[in-house]
Parts: sequence; structure tokens; C-alpha cells
Amino acid sequence: MDTKKINILLVEDNKDFAKLVKVYLQRFDKDAFSVVWKENHTDALAELGSGHEVDIVLMDYFLPGKNGLEITKEMRKRNLDIPVVFLTVNKDFDLALDVMKVGIDDYLVKEEITSPVLPKTILNVIEKRRLKNQLIEIEISQQRLKAIHETLAGVIKDFEFPLAEMQRVEKGLKERLPVEVQGNFLKIIVENTARIADKLERLKALKVDKTVKYIKDIKMIDLS
Repeated sequence: MDTKKINILLVEDNKDFAKLVKVYLQRFDKDAFSVVWKENHTDALAELGSGHEVDIVLMDYFLPGKNGLEITKEMRKRNLDIPVVFLTVNKDFDLALDVMKVGIDDYLVKEEITSPVLPKTILNVIEKRRLKNQLIEIEISQQRLKAIHETLAGVIKDFEFPLAEMQRVEKGLKERLPVEVQGNFLKIIVENTARIADKLERLKALKVDKTVKYIKDIKMIDLS
């Protein structure tokens, strides 16, 4: 993992417990974590919608108003796909089932905050999410590349015949015209024909889904 500080949103209605979480995280590594504390679901959702960077939500399951599960469902409705770890007073089988259904990343007993289990769980969840996102990006890239190849197949075919005609004309001009007559005009034709042929070969051999910004929101395939 990189050394970037992990931004934690702690949702906990017990002020003293919230302070303990901060203390033990700093004790584990004073530079690894940045904690923002909110007492209830309203403030927590407002923080998540504020645009501030949040890497993980550490949340008491039993909160007044809405419990952790309800808050997480609300997050998912708002497309806030941020890792969530519940803090509970005890291990509960029914809660574990609910956690899996909603896609909670992990849950811990509150007693475990005094041990390395809490920071290590946070680090593991962040790393797992990073790897998951990488796999998703690879899959999307592969699907995009497949779609690009399917699209390009027709485009390349449409270009091959006129390109062959251009190369035939270019060859004929070279053979018929004396060198002193050919000049820059023929040189421009030769260079552009070669450039088009090179681009087509690069398109045929395209193996990486790589695009670069062209104009505003328009992107083009990078053949460099």
C-alpha cells in the first residue's frame, strides 16, 4: 500500500468511545489515519455528500434514528460506494447475514479497538477494495478493447482498398515521372500514404485500451 493518509468517517453517538477510537488509531500509527467524527446519520450523510474525501466509514451499528444497516442502504442508494466497517457490542449471526446481503466490508466487536485488530482491519479493507477496483478496471478495459476491435474491423476494411489504390498511384507516378519533376507534391503523397498505412497497422495490432484527450470531452485512441 502507498503511504497516503487514510481518511476515516467515524459515525458514533458515544463521544468518549469516539475519542478512544482516535487515540488507538494514532497509537498504532499517528500519521496513517485522519478521522472525522459524526454523531448521527444526518451528519454522516451530509459529510459523505460534502465532497470531502472519505476512504472508509467506521460506523456503530446501533445508532439513534437509523442503524448502521439503514445508513449503508441509504449510502448505496446515493451511489456512495465507500467501504463500511461496523462496530458492534457483540458478534451476532443474524447481523453477519445482513452484513453480507448489503455488502458491508467487515464488522468488529467494540472491545477490539484496544488491539491492533481495528487498524489492521481498516488497512485490509482498504487494500481489498483497491484490488477489487483494479480488477474491475481491467475487466472494463478488456471489454472496451474488444468493442474497439469489433468497430475497427469494419473501419480498417473500408480503408484498405483506397489505401492500396493510393499506393498503386504513388508507385505509378514514381515510375513515370522523372526525378526532377516529382518535387514536393509527390513527396507529400508518399509521406501521407505511409502515415495512413502505419496507423492502420497500429490499429490492427492494438492491444491496450489507451485514450488521450483530444478536444474538450472528446478522446482519441493513443497509437503512440
